[in-house]
Amino acid sequence: MSEATEWDARYSEHDRVWSGDPNGALVRETADEQPGRVLDVGCGEGADAVWLARRGWAVTALDVSRVALDRAAAHAAEADVDVTWISSGLLEADLPEGGFDLVSAQYPALRITPGADAERALLSAVAPGGTLLVVHHDMGDGAAALESGFDPADWVKPSDVAALLDGDWRIDVNEVRERSINGGEGAHHTHDVVLRAHRLTDGGAPG
Repeated sequence: MSEATEWDARYSEHDRVWSGDPNGALVRETADEQPGRVLDVGCGEGADAVWLARRGWAVTALDVSRVALDRAAAHAAEADVDVTWISSGLLEADLPEGGFDLVSAQYPALRITPGADAERALLSAVAPGGTLLVVHHDMGDGAAALESGFDPADWVKPSDVAALLDGDWRIDVNEVRERSINGGEGAHHTHDVVLRAHRLTDGGAPG
């Protein structure tokens, strides 16, 4: 079964999977950002994309699930905002290098590869002077995750992305943070790992 088929089946089990609200870390970390071009990686049912579009961002949102994207597009239509929806995984998408002022990956389901392909794709999409925001659940209790059939070692974490940041980047936030959410799948997670990094414009000298 393909990844897209698996996610379509998961979304089809419920009328709505997620809370319908924008992710708290996204709201907090972009409060002072000037709207520009944003890539929403793994956009799901579109709450983040719609929230960003309402605030003046030019949003490109991608997801492997067609079911999720159809719901996201309906959400955007109800909110009367424009979003460019892409039915694709991150590695398969034809994204412009350095094409986005903000790349947001909120709890992305990106598989670990020997060449760190997903991590490099995230970095590559950020424009000079832009921001990378990667948020995931804190998987400090790996045994509990394994019991639920989820192996954290298989998936990209903020720490994997942070490990690739060189002198062309400045890390602004890299921390574990309490989270609060009103319902939806994943509401049982109490802490997130938040990574926000700024891509420098002058070859690594701090601005």
